[in-house]
Amino acid sequence: MGKGQQEAGMQGGLTVSVSTNGTSAIVTVAGEIDVDSADAVRDRLFECVEQGSTRLVIDCSELDFCDSTGLNAFLGARLRAQAAGGAVHLVGVQPAVARVFEITGAVQGFTFHETLAEAVGE
Repeated sequence: MGKGQQEAGMQGGLTVSVSTNGTSAIVTVAGEIDVDSADAVRDRLFECVEQGSTRLVIDCSELDFCDSTGLNAFLGARLRAQAAGGAVHLVGVQPAVARVFEITGAVQGFTFHETLAEAVGE
């Protein structure tokens, strides 16, 4: 994928779109990540790393719900990105989704940003 190129996918109540810029991928997730849709999210994030995007910026500002299977998708992506020398940055995480990260202690290893501009500007 080249700069600004978009892909979109839909699984149940979830939409995932991806754009890339160099070694960064901006992945926008909207809707709900649960047991039925977590594999689609994980697969899309893994594809980004496999295609050379070691810096994953996941825009969660439109993510309404994320259960433990969704959290596992994010954790798996973080491990893949780190193994490739990169990292995962989460943007606009809503309180309900943030709570899942806090309860499980998964906040460590991720960088959280309020806005997409802040995350991309690093």
